[in-house]
Amino acid sequence: MAAGQEYDVDRDAVSTHGWGLATDAWADVQGLVYSGYGTLPWARALFLDLTHAQSGWLTSLRAVAPITDGRPIVEPKVCVDKAAAIAFTGAGLAAMGLGEDALRTFSRPFREGMHQQNRRRRLGDDGPTVVDGGPQWSGNTPTSLETPDTVHALLLVYHRSEADLDRYAEEARGTLLAQKVAIVREINLDIKPDQRGKVREHFGFADGVSQPLPYLDNGRDGPPGHDPWNEIPLGEILIGYRNAHAEIAPGPQVPATDSAARWELLDSGNAPEGFRDLGLNGTYMVVRELRQDVGRFWTSLDNQAAILRRQGGDAGQVTAEWLAERIVGRDRDGRLLCPVGTSVAEGDNRFGFRSRDPHGFGCPLGSHVRRANPRDGLAPDEDSAETLRAAANNHRIMRRGRKFGRVIADPRHDDGEERGLLFICLNTDIARQFEFVQQTWLLNPNFATLYQERDPLVGPNGPLTIPQDPLRRIVDVETYIELVGGEYFFLPGIRALAYLESL
Repeated sequence: MAAGQEYDVDRDAVSTHGWGLATDAWADVQGLVYSGYGTLPWARALFLDLTHAQSGWLTSLRAVAPITDGRPIVEPKVCVDKAAAIAFTGAGLAAMGLGEDALRTFSRPFREGMHQQNRRRRLGDDGPTVVDGGPQWSGNTPTSLETPDTVHALLLVYHRSEADLDRYAEEARGTLLAQKVAIVREINLDIKPDQRGKVREHFGFADGVSQPLPYLDNGRDGPPGHDPWNEIPLGEILIGYRNAHAEIAPGPQVPATDSAARWELLDSGNAPEGFRDLGLNGTYMVVRELRQDVGRFWTSLDNQAAILRRQGGDAGQVTAEWLAERIVGRDRDGRLLCPVGTSVAEGDNRFGFRSRDPHGFGCPLGSHVRRANPRDGLAPDEDSAETLRAAANNHRIMRRGRKFGRVIADPRHDDGEERGLLFICLNTDIARQFEFVQQTWLLNPNFATLYQERDPLVGPNGPLTIPQDPLRRIVDVETYIELVGGEYFFLPGIRALAYLESL
């Protein structure tokens, strides 16, 4: 199925079933693209070094942990008990035997790696938001800062129960070790809901509240119109489909050899003559291991709340929880903070900022929510609100991360255990999507009308302005989240995975 091929789309089913892509097309897409596997709360990430791997390692792995495609995920009433996904760094693809003529067709951010000097600067990874000693792992591409551990591939396995996950992961682990694949890092992940059914990150806030809604853009009908705040073309998430610029999202290619033909790699019409499309139905995956300092978060906000209360006025009822909500931009159950007299229903993600809260009296301008997706909030007037909303949607990412580590018993007491988030997101244009969000919105010191402020949740220590009438308040936030390691990965389609397996 060529990338430029047009499909019949069920316009009413786009938001709820398969994003408008036919079920048989999902046979060539890893299931992780469509689903974060919310019904499989237990997961494990295995970071692999392929330096000494035997040639048949991937075949052996897929025999015990088949890589899940999208068909069972998009089919209604199909029960999935376990799943697996795999992605590769640039150095990992080279270790697999992919030639330089193919490697150079990958996007520049992927080739350079997350820790290349200029990329580190854009991502804010050259300062205090990195663990002591610097990042601990990466793909160690030739142009990047060297880290102690080299990661060539990431295997993610999921299951319904913790015990079953242990057995599933151990079987995969044993197979990998027998094939001389080194496992340089393992992280247990989960999205267990609490008693109220909320999945929370370690600071205690509901997670995964806002996601884009991809739709298959056939070039004729435009978006479905069910949710213009969140609808984005499928090519923003999946290579080989029309993206937000009405172009086919480009991806890597391989020479049109007999091997490429054997594994049915297609000439998508997007590849130069003599090449086949390796990227079709794949995507780029950003992975960042983020350590959260829960004790510091809450004790520092206790101190800041006490300072505000001593200032008197209407700050007498300020608490650490009140400040934390303004850092995030939502309450702890995920409801958007709104000015007095307005509200957004729980679970409703269809809202703008320009008409509802232009000055940030409810959700502060510099809060994490407003920076991560400004929607129409950067519009100078109502006439430009729709244009700015559409522009903001050109930078959306699909998040697939999970938390690691035990829930802390006392949030105000550091128990010495490591906990945090394995941030994972999917996008077809790393620079325009993930890196843009990180540099231009999250870490921009002059975001909106602010001055010398950065994201109060994921950025370094500094001020946060909380607009209030008649006076604004400024609180000092500390560094609460540190990067342990990270890299850019390629999540191949199923055909492309078979091709890589044959190298």
